[in-house]
Amino acid sequence: MHVVAAGKTDVGQKRDHNEDSILLDPSIDLYVVCDGMGGHAAGEIASQHAVRTVQRVIGENRAILEEFKKRGEVGEAREKLTGLLEMAVNVACSEIFGMATADSGKAGMGTTLVMMLVANGRGLMAHVGDSRLYMVRQGQIHQLTEDHSYTSEMIKRGKMTREQARQSPYSNVITRAVGIQKNVQVDTLLFDIIPGDTFLLCSDGLHGYAEDPNDLADMLSDTDLDKLPQKLIEMANSRGGKDNISAVIIRAVADPEDKALEEQRASEVNLKLDTLKKIPLFRYLTYQELVKVLNITYLETYEAGTPIIKEAENGEELYIILAGRVVVSRGNQEIVELHPGVHFGEMALVDQSPRSATVTAKDPARLLVVQRRSFYTLIRKEPVLAVKLLWSFVQVLSRRLRETNEQLSGVRSALESRDIPFMEIEDVDENEDTRPRSPSLATASTPTPSVPQPAPAAPAPVTTGPVSQSEIITAPQPVPLGIRPPGSTKE
Repeated sequence: MHVVAAGKTDVGQKRDHNEDSILLDPSIDLYVVCDGMGGHAAGEIASQHAVRTVQRVIGENRAILEEFKKRGEVGEAREKLTGLLEMAVNVACSEIFGMATADSGKAGMGTTLVMMLVANGRGLMAHVGDSRLYMVRQGQIHQLTEDHSYTSEMIKRGKMTREQARQSPYSNVITRAVGIQKNVQVDTLLFDIIPGDTFLLCSDGLHGYAEDPNDLADMLSDTDLDKLPQKLIEMANSRGGKDNISAVIIRAVADPEDKALEEQRASEVNLKLDTLKKIPLFRYLTYQELVKVLNITYLETYEAGTPIIKEAENGEELYIILAGRVVVSRGNQEIVELHPGVHFGEMALVDQSPRSATVTAKDPARLLVVQRRSFYTLIRKEPVLAVKLLWSFVQVLSRRLRETNEQLSGVRSALESRDIPFMEIEDVDENEDTRPRSPSLATASTPTPSVPQPAPAAPAPVTTGPVSQSEIITAPQPVPLGIRPPGSTKE
């Protein structure tokens, strides 16, 4: 698989100069859009310097990029490449800040930045400000960036609706920019690319006129990639063109010799995301947040009969079944069979208690695995995502508590309604200690002398008062309450 790209920037209808800058460098598959600010050409200087700096820094550290291409599945290689992009943006930030500090005419200049680096079938995004990265896959559009703006923050806090944000006089106020301070926090995201994916990097001069993202999805489905940037610019200009407009479009294309392999990989990528979306624990996550969760997972395969987790052993993994079946058992008792799309072991993410059951592969199985340490690292970095996951955990535990209470109530009702026959009075030895012996019954009061009575014609319900000699019963067998019925999930 390879990517092809096209891009263009335009001054728009209202401005007299263009402060946007774009970069397309197919030699390292690096694509950048910057939207400068500061006035008197300072914004143009900031955006151009940011574009050149990130290109230079990544080029100087190409060995890290090559290592990722060879060992992209290794966490260390991912972290190094992510760190490289963060460093490149911060080098640009520091240099632009220094330029603004040295020249009073450039005071306050800065720029937004969104970039995408393609390597080894993966995309790596770095983002500061309100320029955006969109992905269109199978006709569905997903925004992979989150605006660092005042109105976006107000929407997240529930202080403003999206319609109010569009009408707000503060809609162009951003909360992060490259060059305003010496350093800046950079959002990064690593994601899979499959043939047919189309990506759009753009400034707010374009996405500000796309109130319905599906309009962008329809336009980006055009097969003539070279003409697409101009079409998008014309759309923005026809709707006002009040700002500079920039668009860079990237499309993934399958290589003929790798078509079968790429189709298999695409199927795997879609399966992972679709499975995550259906799990209650992740029900409130956006597409971008699901991708972040997917990035901390790894794939494990198990042959039939292989234990995955063992009862009473410590563990720190959540497992999600992608293919095959697994069996949950406690002791020698099989409890339930789990199928693809089901998860187990989630309590290991929040406590260190021993496993409460054994899980064994019934068929050859493939599972996604999330480790506790990686999970904690993610939620420390993503507080909004952490709140969503916490809320989902509460709901899952609440549901399981209700199910357990219902099961216990059912067992209690069954015990109370069970008919227990009385013994015939003639069969009782008057010298025998007739107090109840079963630990499952309450201790009776001291029996009074028996009074001969006719034997009852039919079994009668058990009374709740003191048990007399005429009410001696045969205790029922204990019911094994420690085993969950089939259909309930582990833990």
